[in-house]
Amino acid sequence: MIDFTKKERYGYEDMVRVIHLLRAPGGCPWDREQTHQSIRRNFLEETYEVLEAIDEDDPVHLCEELGDVLTQVVFHGDMEEEAGRFTLDDVYDGVCKKMIGRHPHVFGDVEVSSSGEVLDNWEVIKRQEKGQATYADTLRAVAKSLPANWRAEKLYKKAGKAGFRWEGPLEALEKVREEAGELERALRREGDPTEELGDLLFAAVGVSFAMGADPEEVLQAACEKFILRFSQMEALAAAEGEALDRLPRERLLRLWAAAKDERDKSDYQEERTTT
Repeated sequence: MIDFTKKERYGYEDMVRVIHLLRAPGGCPWDREQTHQSIRRNFLEETYEVLEAIDEDDPVHLCEELGDVLTQVVFHGDMEEEAGRFTLDDVYDGVCKKMIGRHPHVFGDVEVSSSGEVLDNWEVIKRQEKGQATYADTLRAVAKSLPANWRAEKLYKKAGKAGFRWEGPLEALEKVREEAGELERALRREGDPTEELGDLLFAAVGVSFAMGADPEEVLQAACEKFILRFSQMEALAAAEGEALDRLPRERLLRLWAAAKDERDKSDYQEERTTT
């Protein structure tokens, strides 16, 4: 039995100790076996669950999921402390110094008149800290582990700092048309069209960025819309006593059109009752 006293309410130091005890000899075999790489995906999944709780505006859920993310932070920190490379105190020290250094308008004598100036100063200080001498350096520094939509958006944003940006969403849309044409040509001839597909997807994010829309949110909304319309399409088929996977493609397309547009849905239902 480990030396640990249960309490009515715990604090941060208790959490650090719990994680340490779990990973210590005599603790949990599974926790002892983990490495940064083995639980890398767990960290990502917990972060996404925080975002879901935020979207739900559910404080109870958010409190729980923030705890799960914090557990990941402490878990990784405990691994490094055991390896002798750094401690959680080093993490606290580093982040405090970073926040103080990047807010000279709060902790120094720099004056700002807007949040825009705050962000500009942040970028300048960040580039100095990381030794980014060129704009290309800032692009290379964007994390490859980001979801591709967000990574593309950040690349557009960083490039825009150098003045390389589309003059509005309509100009960005022209690039989409251009890339769509190149993909079509690639599909019509032998070869691998995946590079052209990547260019098309990247260009689509450019439109989203030019519109000031979050490309990840835009695509998530499209996913939800697809699920809704597919459900409506399946319900229409079920009302006729038929299963989607037994219908010819032409019928599926008609059902999809009906689900997509309420007027088409009414026309479709009327057509089905008269034939």
